[in-house]
Amino acid sequence: MLINSFQNKVLEAGCDEAGRGCYAGPVFAAAVILPKDFYHEKLNDSKQVPEKDRDLLRAVIEQEAICYSVARVDVAEIDSINILKASIKAMHLAIHSLNKKPRFLAIDGNRFTPFPSIKHICVIKGDGKYANIAAASILAKTYRDDYMKDLHTSYPRYGWASNKGYGTAFHREAIKAYGLCEHHRKSFNINPDIPTLF
Repeated sequence: MLINSFQNKVLEAGCDEAGRGCYAGPVFAAAVILPKDFYHEKLNDSKQVPEKDRDLLRAVIEQEAICYSVARVDVAEIDSINILKASIKAMHLAIHSLNKKPRFLAIDGNRFTPFPSIKHICVIKGDGKYANIAAASILAKTYRDDYMKDLHTSYPRYGWASNKGYGTAFHREAIKAYGLCEHHRKSFNINPDIPTLF
């Protein structure tokens, strides 16, 4: 069962990103403040939840959260500042856009640049431990997946409707055949002959 971290003591937002390891497309991040008694049996790390359940959870989270926000940083900025900084910036943008200001942040992973005037904790694999981080992972993942599905309509050759920009075998073969497009992350120095580590 996922816990709610420090929500019993202070208003806390969970934060997570989606798409950090992709070859193409923006990186998305979400920040979510849940009610302290929030519970849903299907809520978990978005990577462990089937797509149909992620969509169900997104609707529940959006309806029941105290507030939430989703933000993205696009490919040009990823290539300019690097993916780690872009992921953290997306989280900052999401936190900044919350309708209520949290007093504490629970961040998935082990790296984060402090947000002004709000304390935080980094939690490795936090999306499988804390409900608010798991909720943020669901929103970031579903919003990014929808974005990549829309992008697929203009670039169907890369299979983004199914691989969402990750370096699958199909995606790598398409890069071999057609090269990179403007939505690929050039700073990743993509070699289609080498499978992605993500």
